[in-house]
Amino acid sequence: MNRQVRNGSSLGGEHLTDLLVFSFLQHGPNNFQEELKKLDHTLPVPHGPQEHLEEELQTDGSRCSHFVFEDQSRGSETQEDVIRDIARQLARIGDTMDRRVPQGLVDHLVMQLRDRSLSDEGRRACLATAVDRVLQACPRDMEEEKTMLLVTMLLARKVASHTPSLLREVFHTTVNFINQNLLTYVRNLVRNEMD
Repeated sequence: MNRQVRNGSSLGGEHLTDLLVFSFLQHGPNNFQEELKKLDHTLPVPHGPQEHLEEELQTDGSRCSHFVFEDQSRGSETQEDVIRDIARQLARIGDTMDRRVPQGLVDHLVMQLRDRSLSDEGRRACLATAVDRVLQACPRDMEEEKTMLLVTMLLARKVASHTPSLLREVFHTTVNFINQNLLTYVRNLVRNEMD
């Protein structure tokens, strides 16, 4: 069966990228687990036919929704599983590339992302500059889009590791950057894995 990544029963572009970046950040060395948990509760989860909602009453009286994917209990691989597998594989590759990211570049990016007067577009531009600088030091043994995706998410992880309080900002900047520059590549990557 040929499944496609599209809006509707599949994850839309933004949610697909949210899940990919979030899953990438969960893997590999990090010291921002608490921030990841907080971020996880703020991420939108798409509604699809194979999922149902379970709600829990929180201590503050609000409701926390968790989606349970029924297909997982039947052993079939969902699109979300595929995205998490891709993120896990990319995180392993990213671990080997980690040393190619100069600490000074990370420090500079942290300083820029701390600037509250910077617009979303300004943040994306700072990230794009950092990605370009790291790409110059990367070997050309992978396809360009894959390397760019890896470097982008690796920079997000390094910024969050350096300054965990910036996780939310770097996460959203990274998702926006990927959606703007690499969404077609990410969709194709997922589609190819699902075929």
